[in-house]
Parts: sequence; structure tokens; C-alpha cells
Amino acid sequence: MSLQIQLLGFLSIALFAVAFFAVAFGIASAPTRPSSPLGLRGLKRTRTLATNDQWRQFEPLVRWLGIRVSGIATDSQRAALDYHLSLAGDWLGITPDEYIALSLISGVASFFGGLLAGYIMGVGHMLAIFVGFVGFALPYMQVSGAGQERLKHISRRLPYAIDLMALAMGAGLDFPGAVRQVVQKSSNPDEPLVEEFTLLLQSLNLGRTRKDALAEFARRAPIDAVKEFVGSLVQAEERGNPVAEALAIQASSSRTRRSIRAEELAAKAGVAMIGPLMLVFGTVMLLILGPMYLKLSSDGGM
Repeated sequence: MSLQIQLLGFLSIALFAVAFFAVAFGIASAPTRPSSPLGLRGLKRTRTLATNDQWRQFEPLVRWLGIRVSGIATDSQRAALDYHLSLAGDWLGITPDEYIALSLISGVASFFGGLLAGYIMGVGHMLAIFVGFVGFALPYMQVSGAGQERLKHISRRLPYAIDLMALAMGAGLDFPGAVRQVVQKSSNPDEPLVEEFTLLLQSLNLGRTRKDALAEFARRAPIDAVKEFVGSLVQAEERGNPVAEALAIQASSSRTRRSIRAEELAAKAGVAMIGPLMLVFGTVMLLILGPMYLKLSSDGGM
């Protein structure tokens, strides 16, 4: 029986090796596309390379393999991956092709690491297969987590930015000047909302209309607060209403929304505390009644 299990393990490894070399041959022979991480993605890539030593050493391999796999994905798949990266704020400044390359590297490295750990622990090759799948999905989970954190940050910071923009336009500034005030007053240029407003200003400086620039902002941050903000400004521009008034209304509604959100969180916190409080109450009762029960039991036995 043990010999059959060993043969099955060696067969699985051999099949994986054949599949690995087939994929490697397909990658090597596939046509390539030029990589051009420009704009905000190029800026994010430069900042990451300047601050992350590990990524600086690992990035050339990812870039080389990204060029090799650039002919595998279709245009629709590359567009979907590009949108996924944009939701995460152009995570690490990588391109969709490099995203695929990073997943392949992570999956292969995790498989061989799990294979080594499996034989050391005596559990065979099943651990390697599981760890390999986890490693392949790890970049996707990291990008998804970064995207969720980014959207939460934008949702929290946007009401304060709208307040500042409304005050700036009430003082006589135009819309680009009000957005520039938000960017300049920020203490951290790497904040997601500041990055999006910087991209918005760059789009306006390049000659794009305000509607198109705002629509791009809504596409990169598809949350209710941003959609409402963009919709009100676009509607005010189309109807000829003053943008300052629209911002003032948005500032008032955002303050109301913040109050309602705080009340909802407070109510949820009270409900969430019921479980831990019940556990604490049960532990206290056990500590009080346990010794009493043991004493009564011992007295009864006597």
C-alpha cells in the first residue's frame, strides 16, 4: 500500500513537471507585447521601487516574465486585470501582464516550497498541491485586499475633501483650484484620494473635459459616495447650475451621511459586544460556581 502511494506521488510530480515545461515552452514561444507603465501607474512603480528593497530586487524577474507572457492573455482579459489593478490604486505599479507573471512565480515557488515541507513533515505531495494553489491565488488576494482598503479610505476622506472644496469655491476659487487646495493641504501625497485628485487635475490640464475626468474618477473608485459626488457635479454642469452650490449641498449631505454612519456603527458595536460579554459572563459564573460545586460534591461524598 505504501509503495502504491509513493508511486502515485512520483506520478503526480512527473505530471506536474510535464505541465510546467509545457507552460514554460508556451511562454517562451508566445508573441510578446511592449510594456508601457505610464502615467499614475509609472509614478506608483517609481515610488515603490524607491521605498521597497525586496521589490526592487524581485521586480526585474517579474518584468521579464511579464513580457514573455504578454501574448497569452486576450484583450478582454487584460482589460479586466487592468481594471482590477486600478481599483487597488495601481498596486506596485505593475501591468496586467506582470500581474499574471507574479501569480505564476508565486504559484511555482509555493509548490516547490510545499513539496519540500511535505516530505520533511512526512505528509507527501498533497501539501505541495494545496500550497501551490494558494500561492497562485496570493497576488489576487493581495490586490483585492488593497482595493478594498483603498475604497474604504476614499469613502472616509471624501466628505472632508468636499467640505474643503466647498469652502474654497465659496472663497472665489474655480473647481480645479478647489481640487488643488485639497491636494496641497494633504500631509500625505500617497493617500488614495489625493492620488485620484492629482490624476483628476492632470486630466484637466491635458485638455479633457470636467465630465470625462470625473467619470474616470468614478470608474476608478466605484463607491456610492463617489458616484453621488460625480453625479451631482456633472448634473450641475449640464444644467448650468453653479458648481459651488452643488458642492455646498454635497458637503451638507456628506455631514449628514457621516452622522448616520456613526450611529449605525455605534448600534452595530453594541450588538457585536453581546457575544464577548456573554462569554465573559459565562466565565465569571464558572469561576464563582465551580468551586462551590466542587466543595458540595466533596462534602456529599464524605
